[in-house]
Amino acid sequence: MSKQFILKKLICLWLAAVAAIAVSGIANVPAKAELRVDITRGVSEPLPIAITDLLGQSEQERQLGRNIAGVVKSDLERSGLFKAIDRKAFIEVERTMDTVPRFQNWRVLDAQALSQGGVQIVSGNKLKVQFRLWDVFAEQQMVGQVYSTVPSNWRRIAHIIADAIYKRVTGEEGYFDTRIVYIAETGREDRRIKRLAIMDQDGENHSFLTDGSALVLTPRFSPNRQEITYMSYHGNVPRVYIFNIDTGRQEMLGDFPGMTFAPRFSPDGNTVIMSMAKDGNSEIYTMDTRTRQVKRLTRHSSIDTSPYYSPDAKKIVFNSDRSGRQQLYVMDADGKNVKRISFGKGRYATPVWSPRGDLIAFTKIRGGKFFIGVMEANGKRERLLAEGFLVESPTWSPNGRVLMFFREKPISKKGGKISKLYSIDLTGHNEREVLTPMDASDPAWSPLIP
Repeated sequence: MSKQFILKKLICLWLAAVAAIAVSGIANVPAKAELRVDITRGVSEPLPIAITDLLGQSEQERQLGRNIAGVVKSDLERSGLFKAIDRKAFIEVERTMDTVPRFQNWRVLDAQALSQGGVQIVSGNKLKVQFRLWDVFAEQQMVGQVYSTVPSNWRRIAHIIADAIYKRVTGEEGYFDTRIVYIAETGREDRRIKRLAIMDQDGENHSFLTDGSALVLTPRFSPNRQEITYMSYHGNVPRVYIFNIDTGRQEMLGDFPGMTFAPRFSPDGNTVIMSMAKDGNSEIYTMDTRTRQVKRLTRHSSIDTSPYYSPDAKKIVFNSDRSGRQQLYVMDADGKNVKRISFGKGRYATPVWSPRGDLIAFTKIRGGKFFIGVMEANGKRERLLAEGFLVESPTWSPNGRVLMFFREKPISKKGGKISKLYSIDLTGHNEREVLTPMDASDPAWSPLIP
């Protein structure tokens, strides 16, 4: 299968998925209720929520309503903050969007929130989706929206509704209307085929961006654009590419024979930062994606690698062995004022700054085990969230409340291994596998889809 065919297919799928979604509020929304989940302290008991199928007149509309409700339910339950009540227990289901629910029928089920909606196929083959979120005990509407798009875009509408519920109940932005790019792996250990793949955050709408003819590594999303940067080896020379998801256009950023760690975008998307070993020693460099101008930031006899910008682009976190063992350091964006921030036992790697700016995630190696952890930006209050034979490459959800990483497990004494993606929230108690059709590694989480 040619690269041109793959790119053309991807563009067609993507254009269908991002068909314009018109959003408007439902009139006469009462004052906001006080139903709220505090996710900063962890949740011992998920919020009970009733999610009804969206109503429709035709069988097509009713099927779309069932599909949308199912995705909303799955999104919210995976967050660990919500518990969907079994719809078999519902006393009341068939009511129009224009009537107020009989709240007593939902209180007996211990539902604290109620999600209802309706679906219509209108002229011009347009999908109109109405959605309301109710506070059952306060008997008030919390959210009311109307969405208009094409029927094939129903899954994205479901993610947007789940985001609206999440935001209203937690006070934080949601993360369901996002995508994951990762390395899809197949084949024998000595002949591993690695392809660049992309999917929705729930594993659906899966497709490949490369055909496997060249080794690809370390994909990374732009923070504010639908672009991916990644490494690909041609003739044993690492090259960096930028892939535009909207257009399917692929552009080579440059050849980097001494590259030791793949580039990551700056917050404005106009710069990539990377580590290269030009003179036998790994240092940190930046490149302007428009002018291709390269600038060196560090000058030290030790190894400096895995750089990552803070959300305000004023600081850079990286790891270095300048203290004798791999530790995390922070410096100004111009390379000045280098300061060590990690002092725990073990070695630290792959630091990733939270989109909120409050935490830095990292990989830690100690006592023969790997860990995924977080610490405050000043290095204080380190917490380890996940561990394993090999856990690596943390990436943040756009709201800074969930991490995704990959876990490698041995499956035989002869060296066989499997590699899968997992997500975990900041409480460390909601670890879940992210299903992929094959082995997966090195995930990168997109910003919210515009």
